Amino acid sequence: MQNSNDTAKVIGALLLGAITGAALGVLFAPNRGSETRSKLVDGAKDLAGDLKRKIKDEVNSLRNKAEELEGLAEDRLDDITRNVKQKVDGLELHH
Repeated sequence: MQNSNDTAKVIGALLLGAITGAALGVLFAPNRGSETRSKLVDGAKDLAGDLKRKIKDEVNSLRNKAEELEGLAEDRLDDITRNVKQKVDGLELHH
């Protein structure tokens, strides 16, 4: 869960930075409006690409953790099953 919170904070910070940068860019732009808009669009595309990569990385990380937990659960279930069988076999020998 901590990883998800950190990711949300990073995404929020990136969005806030992009909005702030866009506003300052428009206010202080030495270029014509069309050039400024083009730069803003390019910046937004770059930001979107960065966000997609970060989200994809987070999804892959969560998938890997889920697979690891699944393996641990299967191992634990196998141990429990083996222990129960041993106890049942032990009971059958005593009767």
